[in-house]
Order: sequence, then structure tokens, then C-alpha cells
Amino acid sequence: MVKIRLARGGAKKRPYYRVVIADARSKRDGRFIEKVGTYNPIDKANKVNLDMERVQYWMSVGAQPTERVHKLIKEVEGAQTATAPA
Repeated sequence: MVKIRLARGGAKKRPYYRVVIADARSKRDGRFIEKVGTYNPIDKANKVNLDMERVQYWMSVGAQPTERVHKLIKEVEGAQTATAPA
């Protein structure tokens, strides 16, 4: 099974995450198929960056997002609809 999940980076007490497409059997920070975005919980201005086209593609072929990634996707989608021209 393919998952859309977070891979941790950054220093101690300064987390920084990559949003990656990975096989469910691989380690959290191990091998992944594709990097589709970033999540920085410390930086309030640039908290989430996602390539929504690639996320939608992977979900269409059966990739399952984790709970946290699902919340991040909803956050990005909400931000896109709020800033869309009327």
C-alpha cells in the first residue's frame, strides 16, 4: 500500500517535515517515491507547501494520506478556495 505521509527533518526541538509518497512498509524517514511538499510547524507564514496536482494524482491511484496529512490537505484546499477570485 502507498501512503502520503510526513518524513521528519530538522534539528532537535526544531522539526521540519517533508510530505512524501512512500510504501507503507518503509521507515518513517526512509526511502520514498516522491516528495510532494513541506510542512514547517514552527514558521507561521510558510507553514504548508503542497503540490496539489501530484497529491490529487497519487490519491486517484490509491495512495492513502495519514491523518495529519489529510488535515494539511484540507487546510491547503481551504486556503485556495478562500483566495480564489469570485
